[in-house]
Amino acid sequence: MHELIGRISALDPQAGEALKVVSYFDTLITGDVGLDGLLRGAAALSGTVAGAERHSRTSRRDPKGRLLDGGTGREPRFPVRPCSSGSVWLEREGAAHANDVMIVERLAFAVELLELRRDAGGALEIGIDAARTVNDRTTALARLRLDAGTRIRLIATSVDERVPGTPSAVLPTRYGILRATLDTTGNVPLPGRAGLGPWVRADRAPASWDGAIIALRLTAASTPTVDATDLGAMLMLAQAHDPHAPHDDVRALLRLDARSATVLRVLVEADSVRAAAAELGMHHSTLQARHEALTRDLGYDPRTTTGRMRYIAAALLQRLTDPVPGPISGQGPGAR
Repeated sequence: MHELIGRISALDPQAGEALKVVSYFDTLITGDVGLDGLLRGAAALSGTVAGAERHSRTSRRDPKGRLLDGGTGREPRFPVRPCSSGSVWLEREGAAHANDVMIVERLAFAVELLELRRDAGGALEIGIDAARTVNDRTTALARLRLDAGTRIRLIATSVDERVPGTPSAVLPTRYGILRATLDTTGNVPLPGRAGLGPWVRADRAPASWDGAIIALRLTAASTPTVDATDLGAMLMLAQAHDPHAPHDDVRALLRLDARSATVLRVLVEADSVRAAAAELGMHHSTLQARHEALTRDLGYDPRTTTGRMRYIAAALLQRLTDPVPGPISGQGPGAR
């Protein structure tokens, strides 16, 4: 784009300046800049005050970026451009400068996009709400130009992790407030930690969102992205789990100190008790005694087939569970 602007400027300086305005606002739009940022940009480009009336509220910025009062309504508004939520303008006295009209047009376009994103967030919030009727959800998703049968997935991230240009909504969940982002292509860039919900029909969006929330909870520094699809049947177990009323097997893991939790994990994963002892640097008889103690504490033998299954399930659910209140909440692998 910079090379193109340079070439056009050499042929037609005025056209080159217009392209610079377009490129400048495109950068602001891609960066998800809000109304104040758009007004600061318009004021800096034009060298005069830029204003907007949006939902009956007036905002104004001067070329230095300072926020001005709402004005009296008698200040010069030229040129001015209407948009769906109100209007935008420059406060130019006298004849317009060469790019004033272009600046106001791009400002209006950017403000329109802000409205669309706000509407998209509201539509997405309804579309993934399991408490809504199917008709309500499909009607909301239609506002995002999605048919009921469109293949989609939801991505769960922290509130501040936003993907530019992609519909998203901030929602309360059983694990706190998270951001839901809609993915229809599989090519959405993933910022930081992200939980990927399974691909579903758009009319089943709540199921994808629920999977995405669980997947995000299972992320770690070593695995910043988790796909709920990779959990297989374990996803059903996780969806049925109540993090505020964990199963007794989960509570048993939460009561372990860090060393006992490590010993237990190695005992479960090793081919034999002797192999586990070698990995842990413990004497075989010492580890055998720890094994027996852990079996009593857990209520099952973690080295049997059934015991391994119970441990693996409990360890998964432990990561979805708040620590047990009281003195042990700062201990063990379940503490955060």
